[in-house]
Amino acid sequence: MKKYIIIALMFMSASILAQLKIPNLSSTATFSQDIGLTTVEVAYSRPSKKNRKIFNGILPYGQYWRTGANIATKFSFSKSIIINGKLLEKGDYTLLTIPEKSSWKVKWYVYESTNWNNYKEKTPIISLDIPVQRIQETIETFSMTFQNVTLQSADLFIEWENTRIVIPFEVSEHEEIIKSIDKSLSGPSTSEYFRAALYYHETKTDLQKALTYIQKVTSSDNALFFQVTREALILQDLSKNKEALLVAKRALELSKKAKNKDFIKINSDIISALSK
Repeated sequence: MKKYIIIALMFMSASILAQLKIPNLSSTATFSQDIGLTTVEVAYSRPSKKNRKIFNGILPYGQYWRTGANIATKFSFSKSIIINGKLLEKGDYTLLTIPEKSSWKVKWYVYESTNWNNYKEKTPIISLDIPVQRIQETIETFSMTFQNVTLQSADLFIEWENTRIVIPFEVSEHEEIIKSIDKSLSGPSTSEYFRAALYYHETKTDLQKALTYIQKVTSSDNALFFQVTREALILQDLSKNKEALLVAKRALELSKKAKNKDFIKINSDIISALSK
């Protein structure tokens, strides 16, 4: 009987523990920061000081630290980013640090798991030496924040106790942004006009607008055979037969140069229908 009671109590204890929910001693934090067109997402744990000596105390100098608590910190970059002058490609990363009195070694690795010990034997993607800054204010809870944010850069502040390190982040997006501005200000591309014309023609919602858009494409000497064919079809549907015939003849010649049998037939059929 005593044996059965012990077993029952064990199952009851397991059931109670399974239902028990308590907060982690070190809270989890997630945040994101846009730097230019790049989004940086950070997920990490935040231990508190609790009257303990942190650096050269519970965190001895010269030893690896997960730079947080419980699990490996995760950084996600939506685009490539430059960290203290060194490039990290788009993706997920973690960092381990080796705190010293006057500087920290900061080692970045491709993120693979939450187990920070797995990274210590691996070769880091980049390794940095970052000087320590002493601050008057005592930071009770370990903190990571981005400060000094501009359109092209931001500084990652890592702070705890009376210690701060600052890691500069940069993005190299100037050329991409200028191209985007130039494209937007110059108006839609020929491919965009063609897709718009295609939509209006196929849905028969506005044939005149379809013609306006397709002629923005076909007015070029570099227009392609299928684009000119589309103009002929739109003109035919608008009953502008004389114009459609001339355009179909141009499209036929372009189709022959492209050696496209399907469009040679389409244009030949248009010409035959309009020549009767």
